[in-house]
Amino acid sequence: MLEQFRQDMAGVHSDVVSIMRELLHLTQQAVDALIESDVDAAQAIIDGDDRFDELTLGIEDRVLELIATQSPVARDLRFLQSMAFIAMYQERMADLACGIAKAARRTARKQVPQPLIDLIKAQANLVYRVIDASREALEKRDLELALKLPELDEPVDSLNKQFYRELGRLTDEDEIEAASKMVLSARYLERIADHCIDVGERLAYLITGERDLLEAAEAALPN
Repeated sequence: MLEQFRQDMAGVHSDVVSIMRELLHLTQQAVDALIESDVDAAQAIIDGDDRFDELTLGIEDRVLELIATQSPVARDLRFLQSMAFIAMYQERMADLACGIAKAARRTARKQVPQPLIDLIKAQANLVYRVIDASREALEKRDLELALKLPELDEPVDSLNKQFYRELGRLTDEDEIEAASKMVLSARYLERIADHCIDVGERLAYLITGERDLLEAAEAALPN
């Protein structure tokens, strides 16, 4: 019975890691659709959003079942709770990627200023790094890497501010309308990276039983 419980927990962990890996690909596809004005790719992402809801809700259901049937305590209970929280963050990340796809659909036939396209590419590459680092930290239960996530996220926030400066320089009404969708997508990317920090916080709590470790790491970054 105990061995089956261990296997079930390992299965939950493996599936949560797999979802994070899929989220990286989903975000890349959404950004590509935005940059390339690919309406079909954007619509495919939007149509597939329910699948991520099912995956993440499935994690929550399995966690609740294991808690109800196995009555875990201490570290095991902390592990299951953490997996449920991480699945919740993953569902939000998928929604944000879907939001980028919707922006791609709305800007497909509009002229987007090249500086904003270049910025979204640069920001997206930074966000991919944060997502993959959170996936690796989660997969390996690597506390050191989890604590580095705020440092990886910092340049994402800096680039996001540049979008608003570029938007403020525009005067053409059509460009402003298209650019506003691009700026919104930049905000979605920033939020995806923020949820990776949330994943890191839950992972740090899982490993150590202590809260606010990532907050302390973030506070230690230079202003």
